[in-house]
Amino acid sequence: MSWLFGWRKGSGTPPAAPGGQGDKKPGDKWSNFDPTGLERAARAARELDKSRHAKEALDLARMQEQTVQLEHQSKVKEYEAALEQLKGEQIQLQGEERRKTLAEETKQNQARAQYQDKLARQRYDDQLRQQQFLNEENLRKQEESVLKQEAMRKATIEHEMDLRHKNDLLRVEAEAKARAQVERENADLIREQIRLKAAEHRQTVLESIKTAGAVFGEGFKAFVSDWDKLTATVAGLTLLAVGVYSARNATAVAGRYIEARLGKPSLVRETSRLTVAEAIKHPVKVKLSRPQDALEGVVLSAALEERVRDIAIATRNTRQNRGLYRNILMYGPPGTGKTLFAKKLALHSGMDYAIMTGGDVAPMGRDGVTAMHKVFDWANTSRRGLLLFVDEADAFLRKRATEKISEDLRATLNAFLYRTGEQSNKFMLVLASNQPEQFDWAINDRIDEIVNFALPGLEERERLVRLYFDKFVLGPATIALLAAAYSSEDGVLTEAMIDSRVDDAVKQHAQKMDWLLVDTDMGVGKVGVLLPKEMAAGITAQKAASLAQSEDTTSTIQEILPLYEVVSNAAQAETTTPS
Repeated sequence: MSWLFGWRKGSGTPPAAPGGQGDKKPGDKWSNFDPTGLERAARAARELDKSRHAKEALDLARMQEQTVQLEHQSKVKEYEAALEQLKGEQIQLQGEERRKTLAEETKQNQARAQYQDKLARQRYDDQLRQQQFLNEENLRKQEESVLKQEAMRKATIEHEMDLRHKNDLLRVEAEAKARAQVERENADLIREQIRLKAAEHRQTVLESIKTAGAVFGEGFKAFVSDWDKLTATVAGLTLLAVGVYSARNATAVAGRYIEARLGKPSLVRETSRLTVAEAIKHPVKVKLSRPQDALEGVVLSAALEERVRDIAIATRNTRQNRGLYRNILMYGPPGTGKTLFAKKLALHSGMDYAIMTGGDVAPMGRDGVTAMHKVFDWANTSRRGLLLFVDEADAFLRKRATEKISEDLRATLNAFLYRTGEQSNKFMLVLASNQPEQFDWAINDRIDEIVNFALPGLEERERLVRLYFDKFVLGPATIALLAAAYSSEDGVLTEAMIDSRVDDAVKQHAQKMDWLLVDTDMGVGKVGVLLPKEMAAGITAQKAASLAQSEDTTSTIQEILPLYEVVSNAAQAETTTPS
């Protein structure tokens, strides 16, 4: 409102400086007053009063003044809030400073405590070292004192021993001189005493001899004159000698008899014959042992199977009728089933079997003859009959005319020929060899049947594959699947469980075959059984082409190619069956 009255900030004449001439007259302060402004203000007020908008202008001015006041109040409040915030920050800073001061004091206290603890430990260590030094010093002084005392005691003992030794020497010397003096003086008496003692001893010995001779003579005379005592004595000595020799020989015979019946000879590697101890332990096994099929688990050609079946039937009938067994020679390449058929033949006939190898005979040397006799003695004690299978018989049954056979082996062969010279109803001899042409002619004379076990053909190999696949793959897989079903929550065997087991078995078998092929330098994963059905046909074709380009014979190719086709077909069938 200052503009209404003509007032303006900073306008007007500044007051006069004090100390001038006008200070003398106080009334002169209004002499320089300019009333023009008041006049203008009065004039403006009159004009404003006359205006019709005077009231609005006054209200507007009042509102402007209130707005200015409100602005001033808000600024005052802002200043107060800033002051409060500044006070809070100052309080926070004071708290931070106080905390820092406390932390620093704590740190200083800890450092002071650690330093004091360190000083205490050092003082304690110094005390320990000082105490240890004092103890060591005392111990050293005690040891020195003990050493000095020991040295003094030793010197005293040595001096005492020297004096005693000197006294002993003087005493012995005096005693010797005195004894010599006494002996010189009593020499006649001593010789007389010795002479008397010798005469008495001689008289005593002579009388003892005379008395003993008289007693022995009278006793012998009485014994000889009494024929009853003489006869009884001679008979007793004779019976004693006979008893000693009879007991020794009877013990040896009984031992050999027990060994022949109960023990197993050293040449026998494997046998189905049960000893008395095993029969007592397993009576049920002995009672329940029944004859088995001779060709169970044996894969042979049709003609060979018919022939060996006839041999098995004849052997069984021979045992039942207690006839004489026929000796058999089986020859052929290794792994064609000779040993397996011999075991099956014994079980089918109800006989015991024993397996020995010809390679064990030669190392025995001079003991070979005794061992051979023990084998046949043991075989003759079998009640059920024994099938004696000699594997690799050509190792010791060679021709005796050659110079390559040793004397010990020749003697063993002669013992073998002696024990097999006649047919027996106790044991049956089965020989197996890869080189039968090396047999002695006497061995050939003792053979009644000769059977050739040739390599299996395509049909037999297919049967072998199926047999062992069922035995070692399908059987364990079935057991594993049943176990998996039993271990499930509901006890139901699902298709997913079967697929999982089959996949695991295929992967494991594939890994084994890959390892085998890597070891034999044949590559990895080239077996049709291990591959899916999409790759089986291609693998078969590649294998056929590689076999056709090789230098093998036509017969070998014709045998191998169908086998790969069979294996591939089996693989395809196995992979399609679970789906």
